[in-house]
Amino acid sequence: MRRRLLVPGVLLAVVLVGVVAAELLSGTVGPSQRRAAPALPATVLAGRRVTLASLRGHPAIVHFWASWCGPCEKEAPELAALTARLRGRATLVGVDWSDNASHAAAFVRRHHWSFPNLEDHDGSVGNDYRLAGLPTTFLLDARGRIVKQMTGPETAKALLAAVGQVS
Repeated sequence: MRRRLLVPGVLLAVVLVGVVAAELLSGTVGPSQRRAAPALPATVLAGRRVTLASLRGHPAIVHFWASWCGPCEKEAPELAALTARLRGRATLVGVDWSDNASHAAAFVRRHHWSFPNLEDHDGSVGNDYRLAGLPTTFLLDARGRIVKQMTGPETAKALLAAVGQVS
């Protein structure tokens, strides 16, 4: 009798662990776990100055990158394409993290990025956001709360889908 109950119990435990792991790895934050996004850097690398207050009222994508980051280089054309495809659904903001200013400016020019990019050369803002690596993208809701964190290169299609899920 015990053996017949043990197998379904173990299977149920495995399924529950899998569901919890999938949720944690997705980077999605439940409504009760959302936290206010930390302040953005004040120094502009390219484009216009952006603050969290100026982003409120619609979703925003805050993307941390660096010119020395190989995966960031790979992802850069996707972000250039994303700008045109957003069409007002969200604002894309780049944050150059722990980088050399001239290398970062050259990176932005080389990839024809037209979205605002801010400088976080000492890494303090990225630390406040709890970066785990680069590139890392944070999706903010209209109230400026982090609703999703995506680590690693993303496609324009995946980022658009994520924006569509923000409530």
